[in-house]
Amino acid sequence: MIDHELEGLLLRIRACRICRDTPAGGAAGRLPHEPRPVCEASSAAPVLIAGQAPGTRVHASGRPFTDPSGDRLRGWLGVDEAAFYDLDKFAIVPMGFCFPGQDAKGGDLPPRRECAPAWRDEVMAKMPQVRLVLAIGAHAQSWHLGSLGKKTLTETVENWREILAATEKGVAVLPLPHPSWRNTGWLKRHPFFEAELLPELRRRVHELIAK
Repeated sequence: MIDHELEGLLLRIRACRICRDTPAGGAAGRLPHEPRPVCEASSAAPVLIAGQAPGTRVHASGRPFTDPSGDRLRGWLGVDEAAFYDLDKFAIVPMGFCFPGQDAKGGDLPPRRECAPAWRDEVMAKMPQVRLVLAIGAHAQSWHLGSLGKKTLTETVENWREILAATEKGVAVLPLPHPSWRNTGWLKRHPFFEAELLPELRRRVHELIAK
C-alpha cells in the first residue's frame, strides 16, 4: 500500500536546495555543487539506518551506501543487497541528505547543518513502525540518543548494552561506528565490536526483518 503522505514528503526532500540557496551562516557557506538529496524513508521497514551523509560515490549514484562502506555495513548486518535495499526491511535516512563536499585531506565534511533541523522530525514522524535505529557515527548518535550519548563515539559505542536497555521499551537504538574503511584501525583496537556487538546487531536485525 502506497503511503501518499510519505511519497509527498520524499518529493519535497528531493527538491530541497536549502544548503545551496539559503545556507546556514550565509552565502560563504553554500554548498559548492548541485544538491542531490538521498533518502530512502519507508512506512513499512522495522529497521532504520541513520547514517551521516552521502559520499562521492553515493552522490553520483543517488542510492545510499553504493560504496565500500556499504559493502562493510551489509557484512555487519549479514544481509545481501536485495535485502538491504528492500524498503519493507530497511529505511535509510542519513543525517544530511546531500554530499557535503571534502576537506583539504580528502575526507568527507560533516553533514550539512541545515538538513536535520529542516527535515528529520517530519521524516521520523512518518515512520512510526520503526523498531530499531542503527545510529551510525557521532552526528546520528547525538540526534537519536541525546543525553544517553557519551562524550566520544568510542565511549558511546562501548556503552551499547546500556543504550539498548534504556531505549528498547520504545524504539531501540544501537550505536555503531561508521563502516568506512578509514575506521579499520578503530575496529582492530576495539575487538569487542566484532566479538560482542555484531552478533547482537545481526540477531536483532534478522529477527525484525524476518517478520
